[in-house]
Amino acid sequence: MQGTIDAFSHGAVTPLAAYIMACLGGALGLRCVVRSVFNDQSWRPGWLALGATSIGCGIWTMHFIAMIGFRVEETQIRYDVGLTVLSLAVAITVVGIGVFAVGYRGVDRRTLGIAGTVTGIGVAAMHYLGMAAMHLNGTIRYDTFTVALSVLIAIVAATSALWAAVSIHGFLPSLGASLIMGLAVSGMHYTGMAAVSVHLHTAPSDMWTGQSPASLLLPMLIGPVVFLVLAGVVVMFDPLLLGDVEADRSGRRLRAMPRQSSRTAPGAESLFQPPPPAARHAEDRQRSRAQHVQKW
Repeated sequence: MQGTIDAFSHGAVTPLAAYIMACLGGALGLRCVVRSVFNDQSWRPGWLALGATSIGCGIWTMHFIAMIGFRVEETQIRYDVGLTVLSLAVAITVVGIGVFAVGYRGVDRRTLGIAGTVTGIGVAAMHYLGMAAMHLNGTIRYDTFTVALSVLIAIVAATSALWAAVSIHGFLPSLGASLIMGLAVSGMHYTGMAAVSVHLHTAPSDMWTGQSPASLLLPMLIGPVVFLVLAGVVVMFDPLLLGDVEADRSGRRLRAMPRQSSRTAPGAESLFQPPPPAARHAEDRQRSRAQHVQKW
């Protein structure tokens, strides 16, 4: 018997909240990588680690916020705590591999291709590991083609994000890149969910033990969300990143200003140009007479 799947049981609330968290993690991660690459005064390993953790937490939080809206009408869903925590560690680790690779080696084709592939496969592994943590009175099956498509989307999204991390260093371009990154990661998640089907067991089973989504996921989401908020505070008040924002704004203002004419306004020449020779001779004669009168 096939189960009736509803991935949007709370309407647009969970997809929108999941997208916002993916964008937030991506934005913070990109700004941290920018801070490490384009500022010589930065402690590169620390900022790269902060960026990788921000992106990983954003992806993981996006996944499980979206999963709060997932249900199978004929059975309850529970989650295994160990696999859920392990999926968070996998997300941070694989993103860290890609971020450190491009942070130290740049975005040449080979490095970007390898790092993007490893990171994308890792993000997909986090997704399906999180799905493996889900227990219900049935068997979860996947459509092979749709799963492959979701992995491909993850690789493209990861490669694009790593390229943007070291190639885009203005505030507004980074913001736009994070919005696109959030859309790609959310698209990968819901593509993977489209591959899911549930074959229900005819009799109740004692094998699907665990905690309910609300009792497990909501408390576990508090930690990553608090971390992202604190990371946002660090990024917002970092003086070098603030300087980068101001430089971006100043550059835009300068590009918007019309080109000034090299000709000086009428009447202004007398303020900057030396007097003509005749005037200088007259001043010299007057000065000599004054000195002569003062002498006698």
